[in-house]
Amino acid sequence: MNKKNLKTLPTFRSEEEERNFWARRDSADYIDWTKAKRVVFPNLTPSVRTISLRLPVTIIARLKQLANKRDMPYQSLLKMFLAERLDEEVAEQGRR
Repeated sequence: MNKKNLKTLPTFRSEEEERNFWARRDSADYIDWTKAKRVVFPNLTPSVRTISLRLPVTIIARLKQLANKRDMPYQSLLKMFLAERLDEEVAEQGRR
């Protein structure tokens, strides 16, 4: 979509409303990305929390084996699997 045909960006009442809006739309319809500038946030820290999770040894072994094949830490693979499954569940709930 060229910049003359950009859609008007709505005003959002909450972050949740904005997240839902962008989850279903292509930002290129609303934003002229040719004018975007790269920014750096040097003091931004990721919002993560350490948890303790007890898993069967067999699951950990299988996870490590698969992670090794993908050349990545098994903890990262587990986070990826969890995120993907959560996305699937949320999408499924949205279809109900």
